Amino acid sequence: MSALTGFGRLRSLLWPIHASEHKKFVPMFLIFFLICFNYSILRTAKDTLIITAPSSGAEAIPFLKVWAILPAALLFTFIFTRLSNHLSREKVFYTLMGSFLGFFCIFTFLLYPNQDTLHPHSLADKLQDILPQGFSGLIAIIRNWTYTAFYIMSEMWSTMIMTVLFWGFANEVTSVRDAKRFYAILGLGANIATICAGRISGLISAHEFTPSIPFGVDAWGQSIFMLNMLVIFAGILSMGIFRWLHAKKLGYGSIAHPKSETTKKIKMGIRENFKYLAKSKYLICIAVVVLMFNIALNLIEVVWKNQVKLLYPNANDFNTYMCNVLTWIGIVATAGAFFSASIMRRFSWTTSALIPPAIFLVTGVGFFSFFLFQDTSLSAFALLIGSTPLAIGVFFGSLQNILARASKYTLFDATKELSFIPLSKESRMKGKAAIDGFGSRLGKSGSSVIHQGLIMAFGSIALSAPFVGGILLLAIGGWIGAVRILGKEFHKLTVTDESLDLTEGTQEAKPEPEMATTDIT
Repeated sequence: MSALTGFGRLRSLLWPIHASEHKKFVPMFLIFFLICFNYSILRTAKDTLIITAPSSGAEAIPFLKVWAILPAALLFTFIFTRLSNHLSREKVFYTLMGSFLGFFCIFTFLLYPNQDTLHPHSLADKLQDILPQGFSGLIAIIRNWTYTAFYIMSEMWSTMIMTVLFWGFANEVTSVRDAKRFYAILGLGANIATICAGRISGLISAHEFTPSIPFGVDAWGQSIFMLNMLVIFAGILSMGIFRWLHAKKLGYGSIAHPKSETTKKIKMGIRENFKYLAKSKYLICIAVVVLMFNIALNLIEVVWKNQVKLLYPNANDFNTYMCNVLTWIGIVATAGAFFSASIMRRFSWTTSALIPPAIFLVTGVGFFSFFLFQDTSLSAFALLIGSTPLAIGVFFGSLQNILARASKYTLFDATKELSFIPLSKESRMKGKAAIDGFGSRLGKSGSSVIHQGLIMAFGSIALSAPFVGGILLLAIGGWIGAVRILGKEFHKLTVTDESLDLTEGTQEAKPEPEMATTDIT
């Protein structure tokens, strides 16, 4: 038997969940699976729509992150705080989920079929004649504004539905002790969802135009229809499971909260949420970790996606390739989940949290090294193996993305969410809303500002790549530093079984009873 978990060796590795916990954990697992399934489908679809759109490319992504995603993140954070002040967490879930699914219905049946009429191509052409070449990405998101709207809602799905709503719920009903068992398995579910989404999306994208399907004038149009129908169905199913979980009183009603937490209604506001960041070294460190992670990830991805577009200019081919990458992310992350679960139980939080930036450092340096020197003797190597420098560059970029994303879905997400649990309920809710609702988008927008400036200065993504690589090293260094500081604070709180309460405006550790995760322990 494992001394750490009370399970046998195999059980502690594959399914460290007690039988009495299944009623609650299995529905949570299914909800997270469906949410991640949708996230994976939307992630590839939104990139394909924007990057392969008329007069567009990967250079549109940095402009999207700054001028569309960042304001949208602020708006959705505001909406979430307002809804949280007036509705229960359960009703907030239904309201936001219903809003997202409603948009995808509108896009599928109204916006996409009428894109030729709705897109202002004449205005965009005039702007292209007036503005410098470096503004082509900004013009592209205006020209294809319905795709821009789809991109925004797809990005907000990961922020609001997956990160804020689901993980907020999971943190509410899970103790630090049980999170070390539960979160690794939830991460495994996310990886399986990624594999399923990648294979299904790839098969749909690879199909040829079928006149019998009453939607779409080409193969990609039909693919969009089928992919969005999957998203809508999975979203409705997750809402049904979430409702069942609460109807059976297996949600919040079954949690043993301290009396002061169950009777007090927490009022949330954007300014107040950000005040929690300003006065807490602990929350600032979490924010820096999230910020640097998103900066590092997006700095590399834009360069890589630009190369994929050059290799696969057709929308269906592009989406098929990205789905194959997505499948491999899920496979590698699934294999890594077994190791990450053991790592989190056997090693400290700091050790577990330092592994993702180490992976980013090694793979990022490898990708940029090949990208920058692919026109040297590596060209001869490409010809020798019957390939091209572009194809090999895309391969190395894909390998980097697979390993980096896999580390995110295993150790990064689990350690980040675990770091919120020692906070008091109010500190946890407000700090998480500020960090996940807006801080993560600030990181993506920060990397996009860097890309924007470099594209305007050098004219293309390829020419600016050496500077992107240098900035990447700085971001990873800041990430590692924040993890080490946060790890010391996390250790202090968990060893003494205390929670960090910031409600009085000062950092003060107060004892907080540990919450049970099930009705029967």
